[in-house]
Amino acid sequence: MNILKPNSRRRSRPGSLVVLTTVVFLAAIAAADAQDVSHRYADYCSVCHGDDGQGAAYAQQGMIPAPRNFTDPSFAATLDRDRMINVISNGKPGTAMIAWKSQFTGEEIAELADYIVANFAGPGTAPAAGQSTLVESAESLTIYRESCSVCHGDDGTGAVWGRESLSVPPRDFTSEASQTELTRDRMIASVTYGRPGSPMPGFGTQLKGEQIAGIVDFIRANFMSVESGVSAGAATPRQNDAANNPVASGAYHEMPFPAGLSGRFERGRAFYMANCVTCHGLNGAGDGPRAYFIFPRPRNFLDPATRQILNRPTLYRGIRDGVFGREMPAWGKVLSDQDIADIAEYVYREFIRTDTTLR
Repeated sequence: MNILKPNSRRRSRPGSLVVLTTVVFLAAIAAADAQDVSHRYADYCSVCHGDDGQGAAYAQQGMIPAPRNFTDPSFAATLDRDRMINVISNGKPGTAMIAWKSQFTGEEIAELADYIVANFAGPGTAPAAGQSTLVESAESLTIYRESCSVCHGDDGTGAVWGRESLSVPPRDFTSEASQTELTRDRMIASVTYGRPGSPMPGFGTQLKGEQIAGIVDFIRANFMSVESGVSAGAATPRQNDAANNPVASGAYHEMPFPAGLSGRFERGRAFYMANCVTCHGLNGAGDGPRAYFIFPRPRNFLDPATRQILNRPTLYRGIRDGVFGREMPAWGKVLSDQDIADIAEYVYREFIRTDTTLR
């Protein structure tokens, strides 16, 4: 037995060498793969997205929209590995991003997606396949992608084609105005009934109330940096109820004017009769004598969908700033804030909330 021991030791050495060689070989492959994907990014992606992923390469000067800035927090907030792989594979319509599926394998494209996330969007943030860092329910994410992103964009800022082609650009949910103006109730009303005078359609006949609420909460949680969930007094949409419930309930319609202003009904009536009737009509139906020469037509304050979305603050801002894409002028250039509050108060009480006890 003693004679066999040296031979046993000699036989073990080749096996140890094989294991060691295999480990070194696999490590070399891993290092080569890491180097390959970094070179792949440098050779094919950095010309637009930059060496640092900020989308500020020289080529971006001739691109509208500009290449994606992978270091932007909004990109990290909307990460979806499957979507990234799809964009790299098939390109992105309306942008300079081309399809790479004819030049790279599926595995190589997946490596690029993971490399971008790991190196530019923050270490450790790369989601697993099929996962997303979005606050979401699977249904809400699907509905948003299929029905909303075509106009509002994957990141909620508004699709480029919509901003450039639609008479009224899609809402940018990430803007400061959206953060301050859009209450949950108003958003639910807009999704349910649409936005009169804009390309925004109503989805109340296609989606259930809880689905609409889910989309609104999805948008608020992911693009607006506000809490989702039902707020105090929030309205719950019902299908096909515009005729029976022409005014949204809840705190939204009780919101006051900004800056502590208080509107004066009678003074507002006098101004409306002298300046607004020609377009909006004596009864607020958007049928004044000039209305038929204006496109889009003036706002019909009696429309049930309009009553859902207008309150004192929104009327005040519309009168003060005008309405983009329409003939509604910005009266704030010639009237005082108090005058504007007076007009808004009259329109609100006379056409939106017709309860005479408010007067």
